[in-house]
Amino acid sequence: MTPENASQNKGAAQLTAAMVLSGTLGVFVVESGAAAFGVAFFRVLFGALALGAYAFACGYFHDHGLTPKKLGLAALGGVFTVFNWVFLFKAYEATSISLATVVYHTQPFFLVLLSALILRERLSRAQLGWLAAAFAGLVLVSGVRPGDAGSLAGIGLALLAAVLYALSTLVTKQVTGVRPHLIALVQVLVGIPLLLPFADFGAVRGPGTGWVWLVGLGVIHTGLMYVLMYAAYAKLPTPKIAVLAFTYPAVAMVADWAVYGHHIGLVQALGVPLIVLASLKVTLGRAPRSAPARAARPAPRTAAHAAEAASPTATRAASTA
Repeated sequence: MTPENASQNKGAAQLTAAMVLSGTLGVFVVESGAAAFGVAFFRVLFGALALGAYAFACGYFHDHGLTPKKLGLAALGGVFTVFNWVFLFKAYEATSISLATVVYHTQPFFLVLLSALILRERLSRAQLGWLAAAFAGLVLVSGVRPGDAGSLAGIGLALLAAVLYALSTLVTKQVTGVRPHLIALVQVLVGIPLLLPFADFGAVRGPGTGWVWLVGLGVIHTGLMYVLMYAAYAKLPTPKIAVLAFTYPAVAMVADWAVYGHHIGLVQALGVPLIVLASLKVTLGRAPRSAPARAARPAPRTAAHAAEAASPTATRAASTA
């Protein structure tokens, strides 16, 4: 086995592990027993501690490459990111984890549309065709029973979360030469004062298992998961990233069924492959098929770690929560 193949195999294992963790996110959110704003607040709080400890241990604060402009862009991306989490968690409350996750995975389409509107990127006929296919899939997936206001609200919240994620991606793509761990750290730090006024501490007052789930969201689903993703992105070509990223919704649907007995209906299931295929085609259409995940320019004196310096959203071929 060549060193390149060994590196790609390691990256595939790391990304698969990260996507499996991401797929269990909804269970942690529901089991915490806290409202969406509270869950998001504790995720950014414990996530900041985990990412900060990792960055400090790795010496990433030296020659970090952050400038006032880059810091501002990272912070703006953080605003979109944390409220994307809030609306996704609200979607879990309003409908099932499975349905919310599938709808949330329409992020690549919003990224394409926003890029066309804001950055004036031209949409190809193929992209328009796959966007239409994704919309058809979304109509099938959202085929809830008449009067099922909860599911309709959940779908709307998941779509709003997807739009906010796409906005975060567009903003954070402009931040280069900074390690992704530091960008993510800035984003969760921004979330602490943003979400603090809305957090209901009474819902998680006193000792209990709820705190275990909340700490897990920060340490596992923000700290560990992001470290695994960023390490994998630097080792894998875009097509492999895009394919492996679909482990996330698959695991989420299995977890929702195994823990809560929720599953989507037959008609809704027909829309899932349409969304998955369209998302894959749109994602791969935005980067050369053989191109590896694009790495940002390393900050001064970080060349030894350049392989890990990929931008957290610029290289994200498909989305995670």
